[in-house]
Amino acid sequence: MPERRRHLAPRPLAALTAAGLVVVGLIVSRLDGPLADPAGDAVYAAFVYALLVVVAPRARPGVVAAIAFGVCALVELAQLTGLPARAVDAVPVARYALGTTFAAVDLLAYAVGVALAVLVRLLVRERAAVPR
Repeated sequence: MPERRRHLAPRPLAALTAAGLVVVGLIVSRLDGPLADPAGDAVYAAFVYALLVVVAPRARPGVVAAIAFGVCALVELAQLTGLPARAVDAVPVARYALGTTFAAVDLLAYAVGVALAVLVRLLVRERAAVPR
């Protein structure tokens, strides 16, 4: 009888992933160049996805993806109001979560980040299910 490989449960794995994405996000935020901003946005979206998996580890990947993209889009659209910019003025570290300036292209980066997060989650899930 084939033995199943031991693996981390979804919630702790997602929490570790989220922590790793914070580190990646901080590194990316220090980069210059035309891909730095979209890369940071994609990492941010993947982070939101990972946090949602921590909260709801049994939720279907497509549902989590839709919610993650919706949260990112809502934060981006909120930038049109100027409220995030004021929050960043008061608490500068809030820049990492709220941003300050709306850019429609950020929505594409969020979609890419969420899609990559779903892909990784599905690959990890599939690999964990393969008997050894």
